[in-house]
Amino acid sequence: MRIVLISGIVFVHIPFSDQSSPFIGAYGAFDWLRVFLAEALFRVGVPALSAISGYLLFRGGMENFSYLKTVRTKSKTVLLPFLLWNGLFFLAILLALGVGLGEGYVPSPWQASVRELMTQLFAAEDFPVNVPLYFLRDLFICILLSPLLAWLIIRAPLVTLATLLIIAVIPDGSVYIVLKRSILFSFSLGIYIGLNKIDLRALDRFASLGTTLLLLSCAALATIIYMTGPSLPGWVQFLRNTLAIFGALGFWLLSARLIETQIGQRLSKTGSLSFWIFCAHYPLLIFMWIVWGKAGISFYPVFFVLSLVVLFPFLIFSNDLCRKIAPRLYGVMTGARTKKPYEKAASAGTAHSKLITQQR
Repeated sequence: MRIVLISGIVFVHIPFSDQSSPFIGAYGAFDWLRVFLAEALFRVGVPALSAISGYLLFRGGMENFSYLKTVRTKSKTVLLPFLLWNGLFFLAILLALGVGLGEGYVPSPWQASVRELMTQLFAAEDFPVNVPLYFLRDLFICILLSPLLAWLIIRAPLVTLATLLIIAVIPDGSVYIVLKRSILFSFSLGIYIGLNKIDLRALDRFASLGTTLLLLSCAALATIIYMTGPSLPGWVQFLRNTLAIFGALGFWLLSARLIETQIGQRLSKTGSLSFWIFCAHYPLLIFMWIVWGKAGISFYPVFFVLSLVVLFPFLIFSNDLCRKIAPRLYGVMTGARTKKPYEKAASAGTAHSKLITQQR
């Protein structure tokens, strides 16, 4: 599920300008498809990944959970990669802007206040310069809070989850602790599933129905967003937030069918590639967007398709190259996720005006 969800998150971050916004409707069905992928279907990625993380942390129960050991481990696997990848992109931005490249495409550290620099580097109050990495920041915060969340879930599960769900779906809310409220709820839901040892395959028999409902719901939401965007009314934001959370169940049911296929089996053994894609895709998309802007071509669908055609093969190639020539560096950059792609897994069971990105 990680490789599928993270590949979907790439669609969310494909940049576009004011002139190529899907809400202008210049490209008809293609624009609707962009909204369907970025604003509806793949918005489930972050909640689903958060729930998986919470589940994996507590699937052994409270008796096997060591807070200090977990914090030490996650500092290496979550916090350090966040600081490294975001810091490298920050330095790249400094160098590019210093020689006159990228102005208007990335936030400028040269004109930023100390407070803004803290956000660009550490996601103190908003998204960092490598936008998708806010997820790692929020995930580490949830890990730090995990004993408290587990305690609340053990003693008052329905009240705790209901409260966090309400906080997650209301439009324009903020809890300050995390940047994305859905992460806090979904991570807690994963804790609940892990602590109660709920059978994750219990609903597999409804996989076809669940997948169909997911796609139909996303299509309906995409149509509403396409007709009302880009400034969405509160009720549309509420629907989008709600579907992002509950749609994760539909995506989970989709995996029940996908894992039965040959491609699903191969995807389940991609190892650390998914983390590499997650951390590296945004800087590369921005670089390609800058190059595209210099080319002066206005037909946006070409960029959309070419960015995907170029991005994924390059990420697969660079992942394999770094793993081979600098395995220690690769281990640090991927948070010790050093398993080779397609290696058999062993387990117990077997913006700026020139740039608009959907910052999820």
